[in-house]
Amino acid sequence: MKNHFLEDQSLILIVDDEPFIRAQLRLSLQCEGYRTVEAQDGREALTVFKQLKPDIVLLDAIMPDMDGFECCTRLQELDNSKYTPVLMITGLEDQESVDRAFEVGAIDYVTKPIHWAVLRQRVRRLIQQSHLQQKLEAANRELQRLVTIDELTQVANRRRFEEYCSQEWQCMAREQLPLSLILCDVDFFKAYNDTYGHRAGDRCLQLVAKAIQDSAKRPADLVARYGGEEFAVILPRTDAEGAVHIATTICESVRGLLIPHYGSQISDYVTLSAGVATAVPQPNSDFQEIIDEADRALYQAKIAGRDRYQQYSKLSTSTAFFWKSEV
Repeated sequence: MKNHFLEDQSLILIVDDEPFIRAQLRLSLQCEGYRTVEAQDGREALTVFKQLKPDIVLLDAIMPDMDGFECCTRLQELDNSKYTPVLMITGLEDQESVDRAFEVGAIDYVTKPIHWAVLRQRVRRLIQQSHLQQKLEAANRELQRLVTIDELTQVANRRRFEEYCSQEWQCMAREQLPLSLILCDVDFFKAYNDTYGHRAGDRCLQLVAKAIQDSAKRPADLVARYGGEEFAVILPRTDAEGAVHIATTICESVRGLLIPHYGSQISDYVTLSAGVATAVPQPNSDFQEIIDEADRALYQAKIAGRDRYQQYSKLSTSTAFFWKSEV
């Protein structure tokens, strides 16, 4: 009985300059339930591989023009070749040829004349291993995503925020470029929960998170739930003017959601306060500096009346801080 585990839909690329060998391989593998495609030399193999993305490549080692060793090397350089095993078919059994096959990226090899039972078992095993590896890596990526994403709002969580802030702080210190940080807080959120209940509060946070996410659109920007009703936006390579623009957009976007908030003391709708800080990190400095500055700016935004942003800056005055406010 044929084993149809995984292989029924698998596509095998057969690369050999001898038509008779290709026909033998094709018939043998099709009898096992595989789909096959053929190439008569290394250059054609590269073209077919790019077009069809096979699950495995059976590659003859000795071919004119581009031999199997060079072809295998070129295959490894293609973006979509990561999960595609190469099984070398060779009439060479010397140690040097075997070592070279593995050096250029082949996963296994069989020798000519082909032992068909051995070939079928190795093809099946390599395809299964490849598929299982893909599933494992996909599961690991999903696990990594889950441990860095806030379950309620689906933006980054506090752990991811701190990792990314540290990473970008060090990167900007090396490049001597600005990093901006916006800390946001939903105004009178406790009153919102008291008025509408926690389920409505959760929905409110989801909508606010999406509005913030939509306002920070560059791939390098990170939106995170900092804690409770607080959110943070990391803006690498962004100067103060750019950060203020994003903060203004965020406040306007949340205001524009028109989420009723009759427990608010300043508006009939949900609003947001934001603190903005910008710095060019110095070598060996701590990213906690910019967090503290943004937090102070956020506090001043609340003192100034909420539903606004405050920009932090240092001045040599007795108060040590100057705050810019816009409603």
